[in-house]
Amino acid sequence: MEELWQGRFQRHNMETVAQSKTARISPRKVMLVADVIRNNSVQQALNTLTLLRKRSATVLIKLLESAVANAVNNAHQNKDLLFIKRIEVIEGPFLKRFRASTRGRTHPYKKRSSHIKIVLEEKNYGTKS
Repeated sequence: MEELWQGRFQRHNMETVAQSKTARISPRKVMLVADVIRNNSVQQALNTLTLLRKRSATVLIKLLESAVANAVNNAHQNKDLLFIKRIEVIEGPFLKRFRASTRGRTHPYKKRSSHIKIVLEEKNYGTKS
């Protein structure tokens, strides 16, 4: 049974997806770090993220490790051949808050959140891609 599954997954390039919904960090801040690791191998991206001193790097590390676990356990892919095909960062819902100001006034602001999606694919070195 295991051989049937492995044969099925090895014939096609499978994409593996991991998503984080409503991460409490601004999408602009996440995009800065996501642009650094886009189109890298998984190992190279993890090394880069561990060295970055940005708060969004820790969110992306957790998400990338989740995507790798999905690829290895569910799609039976090789961890060493995986690379980041796509990273999508879009704005999630925001919380409307107000700051008290002088003379009984308030100043509104938004606490932004983001939806992050990482798509991994196994790189085939034998074929042209």
